[in-house]
Amino acid sequence: MDKKDRLLLEMINHDAGDAWMIQHFIKVSQLARIIGLQEKLSSKEIEILEISGLVHDIGIKPSREKYGDASGKHQEQEGPVYAKTLLEKLGYDHAVVERVCYLVGNHHTYSNIDGQDYQILVEADFLVNLYENNVDLAAKEKTYQQIFRTESGKELFNKMFEA
Repeated sequence: MDKKDRLLLEMINHDAGDAWMIQHFIKVSQLARIIGLQEKLSSKEIEILEISGLVHDIGIKPSREKYGDASGKHQEQEGPVYAKTLLEKLGYDHAVVERVCYLVGNHHTYSNIDGQDYQILVEADFLVNLYENNVDLAAKEKTYQQIFRTESGKELFNKMFEA
């Protein structure tokens, strides 16, 4: 079993009993991966996207325990520490850990997106959230205009939501 498979199992254990969350992070990771591949990112960037997709919401559980909510800001505050501990335990190299923690710590911040990996993670998370939260058409269209920048993310959005 490779590191990514071990990470997936660790995240399933982290969110045990919360099938919705487990389904969520698997979908985000896979959509991020496919967008990254279509956008011709390097293998290292694809790895970072897949890992980030799996751990992007790792801060939800500790946020609920610490603050009583799982707001985006609290997730960004709490998530990187947990992600770093887990990724280091699994033996990921320092550069990967640092970038993933940066993405986890910013994935609800939509201004000043720096890097295609960041943009793609945000798009993948929105694709999943728009579906899971049954967002109305007007809100979907507004999100499309404000968030989506990659051609592959736009294409997936249009295919998923027939916009």
